[in-house]
Amino acid sequence: MSETDPGPAATERVWTIPNALSVLRLLGVPLFLYLLLGPHADVWALVVLAVSGFTDWLDGVLARALHQQSRVGALLDPAADRLYILATLAGLVLRDVIPLWLAVVIVGRDVVLGAALPLLRRAGYAPPEVHYLGKAATFCLLYAFPLLLLGTYDGWVADVARAAAWAFTVWGTALYLWAGAVYLRQVTGLLRHPVPVGTVTS
Repeated sequence: MSETDPGPAATERVWTIPNALSVLRLLGVPLFLYLLLGPHADVWALVVLAVSGFTDWLDGVLARALHQQSRVGALLDPAADRLYILATLAGLVLRDVIPLWLAVVIVGRDVVLGAALPLLRRAGYAPPEVHYLGKAATFCLLYAFPLLLLGTYDGWVADVARAAAWAFTVWGTALYLWAGAVYLRQVTGLLRHPVPVGTVTS
């Protein structure tokens, strides 16, 4: 899944097609949780995830093709990814598909980084740019979760899905923590050795 970098041509526009797709993804989060935890309509929950993944890809393509990159979109896109990760972790823990400690590790990483952002803003810096490790980690996790759900069923398809799911889960979690360490090092470096605002590079 992509995490859109606003880039130098980003604008303050709010009502754009890519942003509308991101809002649509956000609205899908409570629907996904309801389907997963209420009627256990796993097929429809997977459909919601698939639509979310498609619109995530589509909003990035449209933003570039239509020159509609925006700062709002750069916030909405990763926010939707994080909410889907959080919602899916909560649902899979409550369904006893993954252990609680795994969810705590993944969520804990975001909590630590989130606590560092006010310190950066107080020092006059914007959040660090999205690192390719973070993009790869999000990609792995968002592909692991539906496979984990599919792996709860019986049959050879479920067996294959289960093996692939845990491979994606291990890789994704490792990359997620690695990306978090990279972001944290960037934050501590800026706070310990401030540079003039506007000269920070990725």
